[in-house]
Amino acid sequence: MKLEKLFQMQKALDTHIQENHQLQKENLFSRKVLALLVEIGELANETRCFKFWSVKPSSPKDVILEEFVDGIHFILSLGIECGFDQKDLNLSMKPSSLSPTDQFLKVYEGISLFQTSKSFEDYKTLFEAYLKLASLLGISYEEMEQAYFHKNEVNYQRQQNNY
Repeated sequence: MKLEKLFQMQKALDTHIQENHQLQKENLFSRKVLALLVEIGELANETRCFKFWSVKPSSPKDVILEEFVDGIHFILSLGIECGFDQKDLNLSMKPSSLSPTDQFLKVYEGISLFQTSKSFEDYKTLFEAYLKLASLLGISYEEMEQAYFHKNEVNYQRQQNNY
């Protein structure tokens, strides 16, 4: 995955949104953390991996992929807030041995730790946990990138239409 390109694209989108909504002087860290938590919840809801009481299958892969990249947007944005887009982010690509439900919980735990510490190590751990979740959901890095590119365009269109 080409993180440098994704960070550049996200930084441009963040700048556009902040200028469009006169938020240049606002600290948006907490709002972005909450937005990420909500997006992870929406993703979990689409996978239905935790819904032991239901036999309804998960949403189609394209829906899950779109929800997944919403999380990527906010993870990148939080990294930019902390200046981590300027660091060498070597992410471990080891597969997870957890169930999807437990990996979702690992992601939530990572968000909580990072929110408190704002440390590079905790950011890296969060990002890795999220990429492990992608693998468990059958999402490849190529699919992730393509979906990110598409959603980035959609986000610009939404801003132009007063979303």
